[in-house]
Amino acid sequence: MTAAALHWLELILAERFGHAWHLARVGDSLHLSLEGAEGAIAFDTLQAGFTEAHSNQPFTSWDAEREGWHAVLDGALPAPGVVELPSPLIEPHADGHVVHYDILGLAYWMLARVEEVGRTNLDNHLRFPAIASHAFKHGYLDRPVVDEWLHLLGQVMQRQWPGLVLKWHSPRTLVSCDVDSPFAYLERGNGYRMARGLAGDLLKRRSPRLAWRNVRGQWRARRGVHSLDPHRLGLDLIMDVNERAGRAVAFYFIPENTDPRLDNRASLDDPRMRVLLREIHTRGHEIGIHPGYNTYRHPETMKQSVATLRRVLDEERIQQPILGGRQHYLRWETPTTAALWHDNNLDYDTTLTYADRPGFRCGTCHEYPLFDPRQGRALQLRERPLVLMECSVIARRYLGLGYSQEALEMMQGLRETCQHVGGDFTLLWHNSHLGSDRDRQFYRALLS
Repeated sequence: MTAAALHWLELILAERFGHAWHLARVGDSLHLSLEGAEGAIAFDTLQAGFTEAHSNQPFTSWDAEREGWHAVLDGALPAPGVVELPSPLIEPHADGHVVHYDILGLAYWMLARVEEVGRTNLDNHLRFPAIASHAFKHGYLDRPVVDEWLHLLGQVMQRQWPGLVLKWHSPRTLVSCDVDSPFAYLERGNGYRMARGLAGDLLKRRSPRLAWRNVRGQWRARRGVHSLDPHRLGLDLIMDVNERAGRAVAFYFIPENTDPRLDNRASLDDPRMRVLLREIHTRGHEIGIHPGYNTYRHPETMKQSVATLRRVLDEERIQQPILGGRQHYLRWETPTTAALWHDNNLDYDTTLTYADRPGFRCGTCHEYPLFDPRQGRALQLRERPLVLMECSVIARRYLGLGYSQEALEMMQGLRETCQHVGGDFTLLWHNSHLGSDRDRQFYRALLS
């Protein structure tokens, strides 16, 4: 591991635990020391596989409770990278403690997404899918494995340096909305589209009530009234529910149309959009960027998208301390996309979950600075890993659990896991996915 990577890991540890830490290679080991204190924690089993871009790492697990340590989550700790672990795993030594597992190598591999670099087994949107990942193959995608091992490392620190007070993290719920379609009726002005939508309501969905509602909604929308527009009402519901909980929501908008079929956005220069942006800001919520479908690896389209959003915010005199967001369709290429965000001076990204499964793609639910494993450099960009996108659980094309009790329990279980490790439960729920009573019931139940 390079000096730059070690320095980045020192920053990760400082953010997680507080204090100033120093990492140094000593022979075949990695030593962790605390500034101003004697002794060190040595990791004597470094795994070269944690610098390799594939998902064929071996796997085992380790029972912390059996060896007198506390596991923050139930069950054995997942241990990627090794076939088996020695017992005891952690031993006192004359100069400190020795850990016979490469905890920091695991953190590097997961947080920097080394596993994904240069991969070609992608889905139809050219995304690295959950089902190809090591975490899915070995059944730990629903566990923040980096957080679990850092919790253990914190215990070793306190045994090594008695009296050491570690930083405390309060769990948070971070709610966001990708505003792919702010107005359901915005693009349905011609007769063909209206007739097609009406036929779908009557023949496919077999709902005369819905057909009549959409006809009235379209008629009102032409006159600038959106009181029956389900997508616009979804935005109001998201703000209402979260305001009652004292929570600000991040709304991400597509600034430029990079694919006429898949971006399907309203122009930010449309007067209706300007009214919407001002309302969101006035109500105390965040406005962020949702770069279009073809931005994730294209510098010029990304640059133009960022410039457009910044121009609009400036024209509306909307001032925010930070600007972040999420890639449309969760399209992400490691490390290309992160570098684009970094180069455009964006503050944070919150793309990194898998579309086809919820869970902990980065092995954590804590925010952290990103690292480019190809260029070997730390980025100014911070990652807020996304834990749950609603359609990953509900939609037939993904898990397909619909609105079942199993689906709700899975969602609530992910939230509880984040709370246990003092992390952020980051939820994406689209405003266009709040048109039914079941959607709204799920949303309220999850955020109550």
